[in-house]
Amino acid sequence: MQQTSAVDPKLCKKMSPIKRGIESILAITGIITIGITIAIVFILGEESINFFKHVTVREFLTTFEWQPHIEKFGIWPLLNATLMTSFFGMLVALPIGFFTAVFLAEYAESSLKRKIKPVLEILAGIPTVVFGYFALNFITPLLQSLFGFNTVSVYNNASAGIAIGILLVPLVASLIEEALSAVPRHLREAAYAVGATKLEVTLGIVVPSALSGIVATVLLALSRAFGETMIVAIAAGAGPAFTINPFKSAETMTGHMARIAGGDLPYDSIDYQSLFAIALFLFIITFLLNLIGRSISRRYMEHYE
Repeated sequence: MQQTSAVDPKLCKKMSPIKRGIESILAITGIITIGITIAIVFILGEESINFFKHVTVREFLTTFEWQPHIEKFGIWPLLNATLMTSFFGMLVALPIGFFTAVFLAEYAESSLKRKIKPVLEILAGIPTVVFGYFALNFITPLLQSLFGFNTVSVYNNASAGIAIGILLVPLVASLIEEALSAVPRHLREAAYAVGATKLEVTLGIVVPSALSGIVATVLLALSRAFGETMIVAIAAGAGPAFTINPFKSAETMTGHMARIAGGDLPYDSIDYQSLFAIALFLFIITFLLNLIGRSISRRYMEHYE
């Protein structure tokens, strides 16, 4: 005999206003978030338009010299330094974060996982300014001892990038671990049933099944590396310079914005407006990376029943 549980009509009437209130709060917060985003884009666009009245978009995107005092505003020196620090950051964060995630998801016992997780959380909670001084006072001397004091400058892109990579390890490890853990258990059991080893199941079944989440994590971490400010402002050096040597000083986009914004710039000067042009350029890059990440996630996302 099938039993049904009756729902108290009075309880439903009491819950209905609460439910509507919660839905209203959620809708308001969503609207506020969208409004803030639109306001940011509007401010960046308005000031950037004023900047591009003096500097052409072609000059901004194709020249290799950034010297505001003589009104030369080629973005490539700043972009090149940003790419170098981001490259070294991903070079450190991806392998360490990926293998940490695989270990936590597939190999670690529950007791060990409970010990490792808090360590990652502590690392994620360290202020970025601390990583900047860590790069300046530990990573740079280490690189100088390995490659020579004349080769590695005190301020350089390599040490800043390595520090960014250490900063990104908790983010990469946590997100990839979640993607791996989301793979259904029956896929693993089916592989074990036909004689696959633990390593074969991990690399041949679990990782490919979580590929969309892994790729999305990589692009999210890259966006985070592009936008990091304090580490590069402290450890990468000041002054735009177009160089492919990661051991030399070169200023990134965010580092330049942090340095110039702290000075006494006239509000309507071209130097002040150039900050918004850099910010808009950086916003477009990260926005495109997010779009690519979402596209890849949808394309390769696995659906399980």
